[in-house]
Amino acid sequence: MKINFNQLDRGYFKYKTEYDRAAIQALESGWYILGESCEKFEREFAEFVGSKHCVGLNSGLDALTLAFRALDIGPGDEVIVPANTYIASVIGITENGATPVFVEPDEYYNLDADNIEERITEKTKAILVVHLYGQAANMKRIKAIAEKHKLFLIEDCAQSHGAKFEDKISGTWGDIGCFSFYPTKNIGAFGDGGAIVTDNPSINEKVKMLRNYGSKIKYQNEIVGVNSRLDEIQAALLSVKLSHYDSLREERERIAKKYLTGINNLRIALPQVRDGAEHVWHLFVIHTEDRNRLQQYLQEQQIATQIHYPVPPHLSQAYRYLGFTPGDFPITENYSNKVLSLPLYEGMTDDEIDYVVSKVNSYK
Repeated sequence: MKINFNQLDRGYFKYKTEYDRAAIQALESGWYILGESCEKFEREFAEFVGSKHCVGLNSGLDALTLAFRALDIGPGDEVIVPANTYIASVIGITENGATPVFVEPDEYYNLDADNIEERITEKTKAILVVHLYGQAANMKRIKAIAEKHKLFLIEDCAQSHGAKFEDKISGTWGDIGCFSFYPTKNIGAFGDGGAIVTDNPSINEKVKMLRNYGSKIKYQNEIVGVNSRLDEIQAALLSVKLSHYDSLREERERIAKKYLTGINNLRIALPQVRDGAEHVWHLFVIHTEDRNRLQQYLQEQQIATQIHYPVPPHLSQAYRYLGFTPGDFPITENYSNKVLSLPLYEGMTDDEIDYVVSKVNSYK
């Protein structure tokens, strides 16, 4: 049996009639940028996360970049960021000229709150939390640290749509929540897309200007902005996806539960969920000592896997100028050498799940 790591067409065919209708209606409207579909999705998504405002953008990376820009964070400023994250989290900081200050992860792969304060300096302006793999970070503790040191708190929720810590959904703990709607996300578009959410009306208005060349009124540019707008077709399709969120989340949880209860191999460490946190299973990430051998074995069984992520940002060629070397963040580097993501996607059948479980358990 061949198991792809992801199979996006199954998600489309599940609600094909609704997606087709939404796309055609958007096309027939004759208005394709910053129209009613975008406004509708922004209202729906703000309500979904429990925020007052949502601004639709071109991508999750743009959401991060414009979040820091809206807060006037730039050259000379430092931002606390997890060392264990996808490079986009760091790019959002450096695109504004600010300096990333890396902090090691905890056993749940998220920013370790115990290590934040020792990294804060007089230059620190913000903490960027990344809710990695779908599990909310320890937000109560991190928010208290941000408030104590009078720091902005930004959340990278690219992988955590709907995940809560205690009673609050990720993206609503801080000043700004940043979301990606890349097709593989739990709420994914059929192309690129992103958004920020905030309760602050001034931030909301500034990001709206920034996404549209720095203007509220056409040809009247108040600030230097960019072109980063969630288009009408993607917004319309996202409204359909959002309407089925509960069902889609239940499906991912069902797959994850079958993995958690079915995989029984002493060589494999399964993901853990923090008390008070929710996991929405964007990725199912296991941990093993000889990751490359396991990945090769599963490939031979026709099971596709991926590594999230093989090269930590501090060791990437892109950030060589920061001067880090192997061993500077040993926990992060250990994870990068030992984590492996198993297939988990909409429409995955019980036979496919059971096949993955069986082959993982057969690994010696």
